[in-house]
Amino acid sequence: MPELAGIHHVKIPVTDLPRSLDWYGRVLGFRTTIEFPDDEGVVRGVGGTMPGLDGTLVALRENPEAARGCEGFDPVSFAIRDRADAEAWAAHLDALGVEHSPVIEASIGWLLVFSDPDGLVLHLYSWAGHGKDHSDRPGYGRPASPAAPAS
Repeated sequence: MPELAGIHHVKIPVTDLPRSLDWYGRVLGFRTTIEFPDDEGVVRGVGGTMPGLDGTLVALRENPEAARGCEGFDPVSFAIRDRADAEAWAAHLDALGVEHSPVIEASIGWLLVFSDPDGLVLHLYSWAGHGKDHSDRPGYGRPASPAAPAS
């Protein structure tokens, strides 16, 4: 089987592109690098970068129906290094008035949870683990059995 080469981009549906551009810029440092106009020339989507994503692009696409359908769902977790980063992000969100969870001792590492203006749930999840086994707790992960090879 050929090997994947990473994640090219993550596309996030939004109801109001200018509002989301402002929010993602202030909160996550999003910077637009490409625009997608519709048939009438109105920009309905953008792609861009966010600090720390090492080339993985983020796209915001105006699609109210999809955005409403994703409300309350958490399709992406952005990586942070460790608990100290989670605490720093919590302080950053506090300074911006963005509601968020406390820093959570999640299945493997540290987790901070908050929502964008359309209610899409975003996670900041640490690469660093905390070394505690929470596999007996409902909703927490546990090691999976090895998958059978594809036939």
